Amino acid sequence: MSSKIYTKEPQTFHPQFNSPDADIIIISEEGTGYRIPHFTLRNTSGYFTEKGIRIIDVQEKDKVLSKVLSMICGLHTDTWESIDEVDEAILLAQKWDATGPLSMIRAAITAPVFLADPLRLYAVTSRLGWDEEAQLASTHTLTLNLYDNCNRTQLETISSIRLMTLFRLHRDRRDKFKALIDSNGLFAAGNSARYLCPGCGEQLSNHTWRDLKSRMFVEMDRRPLGDTLCSLEMEEWPEAIACWEAKCQKSDCGRKNYNKLNTLRDIKKCLDQLPSHI
Repeated sequence: MSSKIYTKEPQTFHPQFNSPDADIIIISEEGTGYRIPHFTLRNTSGYFTEKGIRIIDVQEKDKVLSKVLSMICGLHTDTWESIDEVDEAILLAQKWDATGPLSMIRAAITAPVFLADPLRLYAVTSRLGWDEEAQLASTHTLTLNLYDNCNRTQLETISSIRLMTLFRLHRDRRDKFKALIDSNGLFAAGNSARYLCPGCGEQLSNHTWRDLKSRMFVEMDRRPLGDTLCSLEMEEWPEAIACWEAKCQKSDCGRKNYNKLNTLRDIKKCLDQLPSHI
């Protein structure tokens, strides 16, 4: 990320930045020259206040350099390809003390293309202290299992304090969900120590509900968003099928132990009570 006064001519000039009236030339790592008016740079970047520099060699690639210079000059900016490309532009804007590009990047950084990589987005926004954006990124990490090896590299880019905060969000959703489905308030039929069949008074066996609760707990540990609960996917779980088909064992009764629709509604209520971001 270092830069220096350059003594050689660029190999070529970027067609969008090639005005003969521009008095500063910035040369990318690939040797492309960018002619920029010193007045523009001086008024948008604290880095270019020194008037003696006229030709500058930087170590950024054209892809990033052209985007940052486009923002500085008020030109159209091409579509970002990845959050890594954005992060490189952020580092360059910070080095140049260019607040304008940073503001524009912040306004665009929660676009769907970046939310698709929520751990990387969380690392970048939390490092910069962009709290609202980091909160949104943390919500989108709830589809992930943070303990999965495929996430290890991304997690290593997050500061320890921010990483623990993210782990706490995932763990709290899982544990608070367990506490809610273990309560007698919404789930008296399954959680009471002695629950009698409303039809005949026979004591019911709650083992199918306990098995379903265990499966839901494992699912919340794997995917804390909880969107697989109360879904078509859950309909195919053996534990769910057994729970909804469980009946009173008294021969002349056969009443179902649990009201499926009401129980699913109450499970959804539990999910709605969980914290959704850091």
